[in-house]
Amino acid sequence: MRTEPRIVCRFSCGAASAVATKLTLKKYGKERVEITYCDPGSEHEDNKRFLADCEVWFDKPVTVLKSDKYKDTWAVWESERFIASIHGAPCTGALKREPAYSFERPSDILVLGYTVEEQGRFDRIREQNFEKTIEAPLIDAGLCKSDCLAMIERAGIELPAMYKLGFQNNNCIGCPKGGRGYWNMIRKHFPDRFERMAKLQREVGCGFWPNKDGTRQYLDELEPDRGEQYTEPNIDCSILCHIAEGDL
Repeated sequence: MRTEPRIVCRFSCGAASAVATKLTLKKYGKERVEITYCDPGSEHEDNKRFLADCEVWFDKPVTVLKSDKYKDTWAVWESERFIASIHGAPCTGALKREPAYSFERPSDILVLGYTVEEQGRFDRIREQNFEKTIEAPLIDAGLCKSDCLAMIERAGIELPAMYKLGFQNNNCIGCPKGGRGYWNMIRKHFPDRFERMAKLQREVGCGFWPNKDGTRQYLDELEPDRGEQYTEPNIDCSILCHIAEGDL
């Protein structure tokens, strides 16, 4: 007998992926949908609360996937003696891609939480994974990041702590792919993580940002007022947001 392919939503504990998952459950039904979360071990403790709240909203449990080799991002960087380069960071592959690939099947339809602002990123993902069927329901619905934040808030779910601190994404605390402004926010709210990364950078010889002379700038050289200023994220529901809420 032929069976329909599974629908696998990659839930990241972010507002966008939560709304993408909710739209997918409405479209395909709970029986066909699997919801996964790759836990990198270095995100804010409040993410556990947000995940539990979303499970109630989804009316379906989330399957938590973890690396069987590394405890968290720090374990990856310290073991590999490598933090990041222009080609990415090893923690992404070890803690997110590998656990996800071990769960997923070639026949799965993958659902990702890209918003309309990320159309270019989604197009590249599809080009790089041409053998897979990948959907982005937020782009299909014309929803942006602020729409997703508003929908989560109006669903009665408290936004994750990192958003309320002013971070634009609910990533790990101390992501090596962040810019100068992001790291100054880490310095302000999580000084222990900032100092730990600054020390590790020197140990492995990995500066994050290019200087004009061709060298790389390290965190212990970063001016406290350097980089963009972060504020609380925009939470505003557009007409497309209201339409999507009506569909749900």
